[in-house]
Amino acid sequence: MHLNFDLLALNGSKQAISADIHQMVIAGWAGRDHAAIEHHIEELAAIGVPRPSSVPLFYRVASQTLSQASLIEVVGQESSGEVEVFVFTHQDELLVSLTSDHTDRGLETVSVALSKQVCTKPVGSEAWRFQDVAAHWDQLRIESYITEDGKRVQYQSGPLSALLHPVDLITRYVKSEILPAGVAMSCGTVGTQGAIRPAARFEMSLIDPVLNRSLTHRYDIETLPKVS
Repeated sequence: MHLNFDLLALNGSKQAISADIHQMVIAGWAGRDHAAIEHHIEELAAIGVPRPSSVPLFYRVASQTLSQASLIEVVGQESSGEVEVFVFTHQDELLVSLTSDHTDRGLETVSVALSKQVCTKPVGSEAWRFQDVAAHWDQLRIESYITEDGKRVQYQSGPLSALLHPVDLITRYVKSEILPAGVAMSCGTVGTQGAIRPAARFEMSLIDPVLNRSLTHRYDIETLPKVS
């Protein structure tokens, strides 16, 4: 999948880059705090999702599911998004962007892997150099908002200190501190405020309070009829 980004530099300049992603990996159950992991497991167990076999757990999904469009289409009323950091390598350098692990929650009770595979994975259009945020990584935050009943409601908010460090996840997956070219990874999420639920719009942010900047992306969800 061919993705385009504006690479944002510390001096405020931006550079148009592109990345051809042929392998997409989702790091599930990627919390550092076992209590927080258990909380997310219980959130999903409440809607019938079985407990994972191990944590973290790496799911492969087709790279064709990645999209930078502002609209995705889903079947039925049971899908929802999750804000996650998105990392990939460009010219031997690790870059950071934003993604949503949009998932079919109905199918998730049958197969987590399939529930992830059937949904588009929205990706932001801006990126940072990992080296620019590495020293204060744990102070970064991810947040999401949803639109439901015509109102914008905060859905997720939490520091990246709650999640395993991306270099830790990468090392566990590829036995190296940098992803091979063409491989992208989403790096886990934080719990929701209230129940996991569908929405008409999903907005997500990666916030850097140290450098006072953020990456943002939003997308609308069009629901297709679920017929048999």
